[in-house]
Amino acid sequence: MTTCGCKGVRSCLVCEHNKEPRPALPKETAWPLTMESVTLSGPPEDSSFDATNCIICQKSAGDKTVQFDYNHHMELAVAQIDTEVSGKGSLALLFPGVFLWTDFLTPQEEKSLVLMMDKDEWKPSQSGRRKQDYGPKVNFKKQRVRAAGFSGLPSLSRPLLHRMNQIPILHDFKPVEQCHLEYDPCRGSAIDPHTDDAWLWGERLVTLNLLSTVTLTFTRGDGEPWLAARDVCVRLPVPPRSLMVLSGPARHQWLHGVRREDVCARRVCVTFRELSPAFCAGGVHENEGNALLQKALSFRHHHVS
Repeated sequence: MTTCGCKGVRSCLVCEHNKEPRPALPKETAWPLTMESVTLSGPPEDSSFDATNCIICQKSAGDKTVQFDYNHHMELAVAQIDTEVSGKGSLALLFPGVFLWTDFLTPQEEKSLVLMMDKDEWKPSQSGRRKQDYGPKVNFKKQRVRAAGFSGLPSLSRPLLHRMNQIPILHDFKPVEQCHLEYDPCRGSAIDPHTDDAWLWGERLVTLNLLSTVTLTFTRGDGEPWLAARDVCVRLPVPPRSLMVLSGPARHQWLHGVRREDVCARRVCVTFRELSPAFCAGGVHENEGNALLQKALSFRHHHVS
């Protein structure tokens, strides 16, 4: 019998087919129930903001979801709306913290990279995903890091990092952890809305998307208290072979995830994480951070030949 790696409230098509009981998903982590294409706006500049005069709050009354579609050419999130005057209109949201470089790899480079990744074992993970982890073992609740068993990032990452460092936004990027995730529609793969840890992991989250287009959905986190709308989201399509960097508000103030229905073919992503200031020069864990970084950038993990 096919098994999965789901625990707690998570589920996938495998455990759902096997009718394994799961507790209800907490409301604060659940996706909005409806996906009507209405829209979202930027925060007010002063505390005199009145929700009764905000078109966003009016549009999101009831059970509707205010939805923006991110346009990386414009670097804006845009929504189409109906207006009382002209009938049709659009709203633009400044959505800082997203950098997208399409065609970071060639199709042949992508094929070769995935072939190398597939030589290593894929282990079952939550919500129908499979994973390959290269980094220290971390207990985020107790804030403990254990480097035993970590030999370094995989050797295939060295040329990728060299190319990343040619980009101004990543010129000094030094990853200490690398995670591969595989999504497959046959398993109902998804990932719940979340923000990545900020105790150990630093400002930039760098992800290389492979094999198929995927849409990330951003929903409100604790950093958006000004929004009176109950359900707000920004949709960000990421083409295959693209490199995406999340930082600033997109990294810290919004939850991001991948819905099951947005995984239409096999998708593999490679996510690189850097150290937080606490583990860098001058930080309280500087020595520990130096040791982790030295080990990571040795690139001593070799794939099975």
